[in-house]
Amino acid sequence: MQVGVDSFAAALPNDGTGRSVSSADSLRHLIERIELADQVGLDVFGVGEHHRREYLDSAPAVILAAAAARTRQIRLTSAVTVLSAADPVRVFQNFATVDLLSQGRAEMVVGRGSFSESFPLFGLDFADYDSLFAEKLDLLLNIRQNEFVHWSGRHHPALTGQGVYPRPVQNPLPVWIGVGGTPESFVRAGELGLPLMVAIIGGETHRFRPLVDLYREAGRQAGHTPAQLKVGVHALGYVAETSDQAAEDFFPGYARTFTAIGRERGWPPVTRAHFEALRRPPGALLLGEPELVAAKILAHSEALGGISRITFQMDVAELPQAKLRRAIELLGTRVASILRAHAVVSR
Repeated sequence: MQVGVDSFAAALPNDGTGRSVSSADSLRHLIERIELADQVGLDVFGVGEHHRREYLDSAPAVILAAAAARTRQIRLTSAVTVLSAADPVRVFQNFATVDLLSQGRAEMVVGRGSFSESFPLFGLDFADYDSLFAEKLDLLLNIRQNEFVHWSGRHHPALTGQGVYPRPVQNPLPVWIGVGGTPESFVRAGELGLPLMVAIIGGETHRFRPLVDLYREAGRQAGHTPAQLKVGVHALGYVAETSDQAAEDFFPGYARTFTAIGRERGWPPVTRAHFEALRRPPGALLLGEPELVAAKILAHSEALGGISRITFQMDVAELPQAKLRRAIELLGTRVASILRAHAVVSR
């Protein structure tokens, strides 16, 4: 199982001591964390895409390109590319360039996004949310397969044999589908035979099993092999020396972040009782000391019929750089080691 970290390049208000952190320093700290993740042996680092004041990831490929120059082994991916609001030609060109800079370590996770700001920003109608994604995914996969592209659709000008450059090191450039909880999205990924990245940020992980089964069955019926139908999980999580310390570090920022989002979406404020429920074994939150977190990952993998990747999203808790760095160290040196040892024993 691959283990990694996802970041939304949060613009943190302070460094944990009350001192403000500039946007430039926040991005510098992010590159340092990606470099550390590479050094401690994590498999993948993802950068999201948002167009909001609180995040600095509106151009994830630029951040990943900077990271490519500072790393050697770790895979670099989007998490996710909001394809509905993007030009697939430019998306492919950007990530092909990252692939060249990283000597074949780039990936992208494409999705429809969980916020709506990008649609009016780029002159798009949110009512076309799904049709934009379906059409642009078709174009992206066409570009991935063909140097010279013949394609037409409703939302993007036709291509009549133009070449799309540069071409990446990897052929094909890996493309995952990022999904939330919509059954149609799981079926679409299965029918296309693309690996699936499931965002499980609340509730109980085992409740996603019917959707994952739907993905695998759709893929099987479309003639794809089990090896093609990989499942990854993007989860909220954090690792500290003790589980009590992890909870005390994580809860305050987590509660502020999701209470603020809740005000936009009509959710109730986050309570400590809600947080503690997510910490329990069935809950989606991967939080605690390394051994507990590793055991919970294995249990969640079993509940979903096996997963091949797990990525931790820690930005939501507004944690200072020192704590984020220590969590990455623990993920690489202890959590990932436990999971790898378990994989060897299970063979």
